[in-house]
Amino acid sequence: MPNDIRPQPGILDIALYRGGESSIPGLREAVKLSSNENPHGPSDRAMEAFRRAAHSLHRYPSTDHAALRAAIGSVHGLDAERIICGAGSDEIITFLCQGFAGPGDEVIHTEHGFLMYRISALAAGATPVAVPEADRTVDVDAILAACSPRTRLVFVANPANPTGTMLPADALERLAEGLPPQAILVIDGAYAEYAEGCDGGAALAGTRPNVVMTRTFSKIHGLGGLRIGWGYGPADIIDVLNRLRGPFNLSTAQQDAAEAAILDRDHTERCRNDNARMRAWLTAALNEIGVACDESHANFVLARFADAAEAEACDAHLKTQGLIVRRVGGYGLPQCLRITVGDEPSCRRVVHAIAQFRGLR
Repeated sequence: MPNDIRPQPGILDIALYRGGESSIPGLREAVKLSSNENPHGPSDRAMEAFRRAAHSLHRYPSTDHAALRAAIGSVHGLDAERIICGAGSDEIITFLCQGFAGPGDEVIHTEHGFLMYRISALAAGATPVAVPEADRTVDVDAILAACSPRTRLVFVANPANPTGTMLPADALERLAEGLPPQAILVIDGAYAEYAEGCDGGAALAGTRPNVVMTRTFSKIHGLGGLRIGWGYGPADIIDVLNRLRGPFNLSTAQQDAAEAAILDRDHTERCRNDNARMRAWLTAALNEIGVACDESHANFVLARFADAAEAEACDAHLKTQGLIVRRVGGYGLPQCLRITVGDEPSCRRVVHAIAQFRGLR
């Protein structure tokens, strides 16, 4: 571009986000275990609501998402007035950075944290600060030690992606209590529905003035292709985010499908139970063949190998077997592969292939 046309500071420091691979050259069909998608897909009710929305495509969608917010509030026991909806939880993360961080400010995330935290901070002109984890688990003391008068946002995913580890509620409360007065704790609960007894940060976001929770319909509700997320927090913070939100950021089809999905509690429970069963099986089966995994609380496991070379070689072998998993070198874990908990045949295939790679079958 011409020398006098320049993007805002920080933009060119953003590495393009790359999602999980979805195909293998030369293969017509592959098993995709790279993006933490629900193998059961969305509920029948959500799909029917999406089909019905086709009849109103000529109408502008609701700008206040009132029906969807009411449904979310009823299911989770939250004040609908303090809920904001967005195009995936990514958009809520973007709003938080736009609204509360800028040049001269710092945004803290952990070393293996979701890549969008850094990207959104840089896009807002703020400085991302990566804090070490302890054995692939968020370290509250390390975060508090990294805080400064410039800290405006602290992002913590719980359960975490790509590690699957999580902090107990009392640790999150200690983190919120210890932050400097100008900082907001953002608890990313994208995988909260998969963790036993986890509220995703709702209790803290409902009672503390400095905590916001983000959630998504992309995981357990199986609507990743529609891009729907939401956030919950103090009314004054949500008010700021709504001032940044485009009035038509969610289509009628998105809103209707998401409302039907969250109200179909039976489908959600079936998906949760099946994931827990196959996650336990997958972890145990990998451990049996000498592949270490931390206890996961999400819908994936993080398989650890001796080094980056072995992880890369295993990934290559899996591709020859038509299996796509996620390499996570970009998350600072080059010696690991993240494997989505798929249906039972998929889980058995990936374990068999890894055992084959290690010369055990």
